[in-house]
Amino acid sequence: QVQLVESGGGLVQAGGSLRLSCAASGRTSRYYRMAWFRQAPGKEREFVATIRSSNTYYKDSVKGRFTISRDNAKNTVYLQMNSLKPEDTAVYYCAATDYSGTYSSRDTYDYWGQGTQVTVSS
Repeated sequence: QVQLVESGGGLVQAGGSLRLSCAASGRTSRYYRMAWFRQAPGKEREFVATIRSSNTYYKDSVKGRFTISRDNAKNTVYLQMNSLKPEDTAVYYCAATDYSGTYSSRDTYDYWGQGTQVTVSS
């Protein structure tokens, strides 16, 4: 089992920055694929970014603004979010899997955190 705990959410003005953290514990592995998803009110949970080894992929609308990274020594994954927009407002979830699959699909991931709220005001 893997436990994931997100932190770092909050309220920020448009154009501002936040850094989300996801601390993993339990049967973790540096080879796990880690990802961030988000869910806005009334919408489906959507893929934001993923990392496995040094390979990263992003949702088109966050490319150039968000950066995913990991610190294997700390079992922590980060999401640096810059130039935030009101449409980035959502609950952000950390996810993990040790299997292969479509990296942008929710079904690929076995473990999920409880989420952290990000609100961007205009």
